[in-house]
Amino acid sequence: MALITPHWSLDGILIFVSLIMLAYLYMTRNFKYWAKLGIMEVPPTPFLGNFTECIMLKKAGFEFVKDLYEISKGLPYMGFYIFDKPFFLARDPTLVKHILVKDFEVFSDRHVSSNVTDRLGYANVFQMKNPGWKILRSKLTPIFTTGKLKKMFDLMLLVADDLSEYLESLNLKTVKEIEIKEICARFTTDMIGSTAFGLKANALQDPKSPFREAGKRIISVNFPRNLEFLTIFFMPHLTKYTGAKFFGDESSRFLRSVFWEVINKRMETKEKRNDLIDLLIELKQKHEHEGDLGGFCFSGDDLVAQAAIFFTAGFETSSSVMSFTFYEIALQLDIQRTLRKEIHEALEKSDGKITYEMIMTLPYLDMVVAETLRKYPSLGFLDRICNTDYKVPNSDLVLKKNTPVYISNMGLHYDPQYFPDPEKYDPLRFTEENKQKRPNCVYLPFGEGPHNCIGLRLGLMQSKLGIVQIIKDYEVSPCEKTVIPLVLDPRGLTTIAKGGIYLNIRKITPATS
Repeated sequence: MALITPHWSLDGILIFVSLIMLAYLYMTRNFKYWAKLGIMEVPPTPFLGNFTECIMLKKAGFEFVKDLYEISKGLPYMGFYIFDKPFFLARDPTLVKHILVKDFEVFSDRHVSSNVTDRLGYANVFQMKNPGWKILRSKLTPIFTTGKLKKMFDLMLLVADDLSEYLESLNLKTVKEIEIKEICARFTTDMIGSTAFGLKANALQDPKSPFREAGKRIISVNFPRNLEFLTIFFMPHLTKYTGAKFFGDESSRFLRSVFWEVINKRMETKEKRNDLIDLLIELKQKHEHEGDLGGFCFSGDDLVAQAAIFFTAGFETSSSVMSFTFYEIALQLDIQRTLRKEIHEALEKSDGKITYEMIMTLPYLDMVVAETLRKYPSLGFLDRICNTDYKVPNSDLVLKKNTPVYISNMGLHYDPQYFPDPEKYDPLRFTEENKQKRPNCVYLPFGEGPHNCIGLRLGLMQSKLGIVQIIKDYEVSPCEKTVIPLVLDPRGLTTIAKGGIYLNIRKITPATS
């Protein structure tokens, strides 16, 4: 005799069906949460919510959030679901400004988070929660003063010379097809290694150098890394079960080993370079004895986490800006020629020397880079979480504490209301006159408010120097392998071209420039 029916097999079927029904009821219990509040929502799928295509690796996270932005056209906000959890998407620029700037104290933490045991991922300035984040941010800000950046620029020029030597070695007097993103990434790997850590990464000369290999592993678009990033950025509560690591296991071990070696050697020799390592040593010596500071301490992996995040962000975002810029100006040679003319005229005034002031004040270069960041922001969405219940301005809606809040900067950047004909690459969108015409908080390549990108000036300086160093002497143009229009990789967390960016490159002569 079975428990429920005369047959064990039938009992098993009934128990299995009951468990499925219970799981279904549990995973759909929050559905219609937004609809009941009178807010638009996309009908969710049981168990996965609106996140099915991302889990199946058919759609990148930034594309998912951008699609939600476009679906809710004309509305100030909407709701969506990841698994069974309600998420909030802010669309209206005024509301975006409240979230990022005016009401920052309510939204001072990002939703993204590694597991607390993954200290390199959890304790860096990008992911750290308050009150630790506020302390950490204030202590790291001095590395990015104008005086420090100018000193870094002198080191950058040496790496720029290495780039010129490398390109010369390719014998580009005749046109040659290259994958431009890889060259840019090797250049920025050498750049950030030298300026921030006093290391010779040697990526330009050796494409399999340890630092370049570590960088590739960190931003890899393979299946395991994609799931790790999706978990950390959209489902951080699951990281304690999945073991997802922001930098990955192998790269975490490499970065921990290398940076501690650099820190210990610098402390032993007392060498000073006015770089990030010097600042980290200073913070360690001043604050290590204080122990826990709101979930963070200036020692161990918490300290090395800052070096790890600056290395990763430093090479990847800058190389993306460079390579996407080369792609766009290869398709529009008139823009490329205008940019080269501005660079050559500036070099004539400086006796052929590239200077910090020149790089940071070339108006057309600035517009070109700004337009690249509009079309290809390195991270296509921003995320925050409510620290307390929050009444949305000019509405009766109250967001409950711990509600994840997302903003699609990619959606805003492609909204024709703010950027007409958004698919067109047009640097003139960023003349001073045109910038004044746009509302605040519709252009967010580096975020906005107190939680904006701490290294944005360094990143722009690296990108602009790399662009100048190549475009002053070389012309880029489409080749047979150039994909037009560009396709972004649906497996990437950051904005990555699927299959790379292939272009023709050749050295120009005064007659052809």
